[in-house]
Amino acid sequence: MMRRSFLAFSLVVAGCGRYGDFSLPRLPGGQPLASYAWQPAAGPVLERGDWDSSDVLNPSVVAFDGLLNFYSGFDGRTWRTGLAASTDGFHWRKLGIVLVPDPRTWEGSYIAANGSALHYDNQFWYWYVAGPLGRHRIGLARSRDGRVWRKESTAVLETGPRASWDERAVADPYVIRIDPYFYMFYLGQDRVQPPRQWLGLARSRDGIAWQKLRSNPILELGDSDGFDGNGLGEPAVWSARGFYWMLYTGRDAQEYRRLGLARSTDGVQWRKLPAAFAGGEGWNQKVLCDPTVLLDGAEVRVWFGGGDVARPDENIHGQIGYATLHPVTGSPQP
Repeated sequence: MMRRSFLAFSLVVAGCGRYGDFSLPRLPGGQPLASYAWQPAAGPVLERGDWDSSDVLNPSVVAFDGLLNFYSGFDGRTWRTGLAASTDGFHWRKLGIVLVPDPRTWEGSYIAANGSALHYDNQFWYWYVAGPLGRHRIGLARSRDGRVWRKESTAVLETGPRASWDERAVADPYVIRIDPYFYMFYLGQDRVQPPRQWLGLARSRDGIAWQKLRSNPILELGDSDGFDGNGLGEPAVWSARGFYWMLYTGRDAQEYRRLGLARSTDGVQWRKLPAAFAGGEGWNQKVLCDPTVLLDGAEVRVWFGGGDVARPDENIHGQIGYATLHPVTGSPQP
């Protein structure tokens, strides 16, 4: 309560224009025991290569002339955004690097990746993470063809005021469009050492000027001994069966990462469902993270990151896998 009270005071001091009270359009709610079962495919579908030799993670898949995947690659020093294409979601052809950090700007030289892509209004929109390590903010780039991008000159989502839940960094955007707004679900990191991470919500009419939800965060840490007791991140959100659904990454005390599932009728008040999805193969035995989703009838197609090293950030031998979520009634099964 003290943290929330101080946060409310900080927001008043910072000015209310950047904050507001809102929700996503309310859904009617569905079957109380509605959930999903996780069914992963065997092996990774996108592996490490040359410029992405250390990690291939953070897929963002868009249905356009087949499927396009704006993914993140790490060479041990720099994160960049690459593009891959597929007709089926299993076999991907890498098309090269499309976005790099610009050290002459606010981005610095470490990262321009870990983003969320949409095709809207006859162009691609890509909200991405940039800035110095531990001080990330979120930028926006747009493109007609997915290859040549025009960046906004400054970050479009900034960190919060002193002592707020997202004072130190904002990252891991996942953007959906429900007219007349874009809605961004994102990670916020506070100033505690080691930093804690929650998930929050913002909205925008133009994708550039964002208003954060005043009551953020929308998803709290789990129990200290739980799969998400050490941090939350990388949300993916969709609507189906009378609910908004969220896949998100949970970090435990040993830095193992798994995917949790939550649901909501307004995008603000979320109920976590009991099971967590863990990696079941050698290549993703310690990390399951970075989901992106596309609806396919009643099923949900999921591309995700995985690794065999328990770290919170990079050098996890990251590769991208594939799974489907099948509708069930009852608790989800890992």
